Amino acid sequence: MNLSIVIPAYNEAESLPELTAWIEQVVAANNYSYEVIFIDDGSRDGTWEVIEQLSAKNSHIRGIKFQRNYGKSPALNEGFKLAQGDYVVTMDADLQDSPEEIPGLIATLEEGNYDLVSGWKKVRHDNKLTKNLPSKLYNGVTGKLSGIKLHDMNCGLKIYRKNVIKSIEIFGEMHRYIPVLAKSAGFNRIGEKVVIHQKRKYGVSKFGMERFVNGFLDLSTVLFISRYGRKPMHLFGLWGTLLFLLGFFITVYLMVSKLFWHTPITTRVPFYLALTVMILGTQFFLAGFIGELISRNSADRNQYLIEKTL
Repeated sequence: MNLSIVIPAYNEAESLPELTAWIEQVVAANNYSYEVIFIDDGSRDGTWEVIEQLSAKNSHIRGIKFQRNYGKSPALNEGFKLAQGDYVVTMDADLQDSPEEIPGLIATLEEGNYDLVSGWKKVRHDNKLTKNLPSKLYNGVTGKLSGIKLHDMNCGLKIYRKNVIKSIEIFGEMHRYIPVLAKSAGFNRIGEKVVIHQKRKYGVSKFGMERFVNGFLDLSTVLFISRYGRKPMHLFGLWGTLLFLLGFFITVYLMVSKLFWHTPITTRVPFYLALTVMILGTQFFLAGFIGELISRNSADRNQYLIEKTL
């Protein structure tokens, strides 16, 4: 199979028939063997019934129905589990992502020998104050911290090689950081292509301003897991040791001043500073130690991605 198209949908019953017809035109024009995987993320507007009708008419269409609304990340994760195409494309169900971009994404992926290519909605039809400006800030910070230079990290229109999506797990709200997850798994060839952003035709956006706060919190999680997920002691142990040593040297200073100059210890500010940093240092060290115990006993502690064997 050439192509798997994974599409999460939440209350998008109006747009799915038009989107499906659009996809069918594109794959027919390019002679792709394909599948479309719709994930109904707990919709309440008849989205699942529409998916059932579309699947009955076209055997290439598959569907997953969640019991309730879990979010885009779980939807993509389940879609990736089912995907069998050599190329896996993700797109939104609201008709703002154009299926006509798929051939160009495949060409960019192959020409650049990339592992994944992310769309860049260079010209957007969103509210500049509530979406465009925060998105630029978000992409700038993410690029600086992750080292991945993409103009539109959160663009829903992306293409992956099959081995990429089979090697990562998406949870929480990590769909924003799939390129970061892919990089941490060893897929460093990440490209970008300018894509057309369509105006919303049906419904309203399902994402509010809170996504930016949650996005930066999730970025912290991704960066921590990718760098210290298998070696937490390298972070917590280092800071714990430094804090404890700082408190220890302050304590030595107080003892020397008491011994030679008879100055009090417990009534001085440095005493409480030393006590605080030594307690914090001990807690950090223990957190790292417990993290190591959890990591060493994890079922996937020795699961690594092997690209080739001879």
